[in-house]
Amino acid sequence: MEKITILSSSGGLGSGFPEKSLSEGLKMNPDVIALDAGSSDPGPYYLGAGLTTESRASVKRDLELLLMARQKKNIPLIIGSAVTTGAKPNLEWTIDIAREIAKEKRLKFKLAKIEADINKDIIRKALKEKKIKTFETGKALTKKDIDNATRIVAQMGIEPFIKALKLKPDVIIAGRAYDPAVIASLPIMKGFDKGLAIHMGKILECGCMACEPASGFDVLVATMQKNCFILKPPNKIRKCTKESVAAHTLYEKDNPIRLGLPGGLLDLTNVSFEEIGDRSVKVSGSKFIEEKYTVKLEGATKVGYRTIFIAGARDPILINKIDEVIDAVKDEVKNEFKGTKFKTFFHIYGKNGVMGNLEFIKNSTPHELGIIGEVVADTQEASKAICGQLCHRMMHYDYPGRKATAGNLACLYSPQSVAIGEVYEFNIYHLLEVSDPTELFPVSIEEIG
Repeated sequence: MEKITILSSSGGLGSGFPEKSLSEGLKMNPDVIALDAGSSDPGPYYLGAGLTTESRASVKRDLELLLMARQKKNIPLIIGSAVTTGAKPNLEWTIDIAREIAKEKRLKFKLAKIEADINKDIIRKALKEKKIKTFETGKALTKKDIDNATRIVAQMGIEPFIKALKLKPDVIIAGRAYDPAVIASLPIMKGFDKGLAIHMGKILECGCMACEPASGFDVLVATMQKNCFILKPPNKIRKCTKESVAAHTLYEKDNPIRLGLPGGLLDLTNVSFEEIGDRSVKVSGSKFIEEKYTVKLEGATKVGYRTIFIAGARDPILINKIDEVIDAVKDEVKNEFKGTKFKTFFHIYGKNGVMGNLEFIKNSTPHELGIIGEVVADTQEASKAICGQLCHRMMHYDYPGRKATAGNLACLYSPQSVAIGEVYEFNIYHLLEVSDPTELFPVSIEEIG
């Protein structure tokens, strides 16, 4: 092939995109529709609970439009990390929606499913064989972490997608995947440059975030050639510029020129961005450097139940003493509930609610504070009871200089304590060495319709 054109509808399935943009994008004759549909950005709750950030209605709306577009152009549709976490409950949920759409719209297509859930025994064996590496957190994996994980997924690279594509499916819906792999797989299978394809996938996976004005909720199209790829948004209100594409190349990177990925590194040392016409950018010079093959593991474990209260404070005396008042209130509640296991947290907006201990502005004096008190305990009942006391004592605490006997806080809601539910944390966020990039990710075929 001299060139290959890829259409990505948005930054995630269910996040929405304009129908007109999709229609205009189809006029650019894409060879494939490919999009990343998940992320660990929303936190560990969705992996632990087996839920999605997007509603069924919003996912169905997007998926129906994409399935109809795929059929119209007779091209593959590839979806990765379906939806949010790519774990089995989310993957099956997405495929069930596809079946429902096919029945309602009388569609027929060959579906390839790629699973990404990892059996704990595989991880235990790898740990014993010292094939697990620390990643980002620097915390070594333990057998207890594996045992406590609600579920574990691995980020597949391009190889499982290529394996599935060789079976000639109309639609691929995959579990957890390295974001650019979803988009780069078909071009790489067709012989296009691996480094360029992965860089292209890195940009397309967020839709029009690489455009001006930026949006993760609009269609972006890329055309790969031998030594470059060209980006262009179908929506005429947006354009790609050197600055917008270069800026998005730096998105989610701790190193401006090297990006780790399954099986190697993306080297951007010699990359260049060139504006073509008024809305397109040509990218060249991206290189892939092969290294030992690893996949990222993600596992979540339940740590308790959360209850919060939200309040505001405007008394300048309390504002100046907020840290010591919080410490005193936490001590009082800790003494009252000595026999109960729980943790308390405060988030003080207007002081350091965003940065926490990393806040570098130390001496500002706000005229008001937003206060979120939080309790995590082993049961929802205990969490709610303790949070109620935390709020009540905060409201009435007798700090030096106080002029009234109550009213320290203005609570936003009634009831003041709001039960949030289960709390999860990532307890597995590590790299696993593999000899075969496809062995952990089984592919199965289903005729739908």
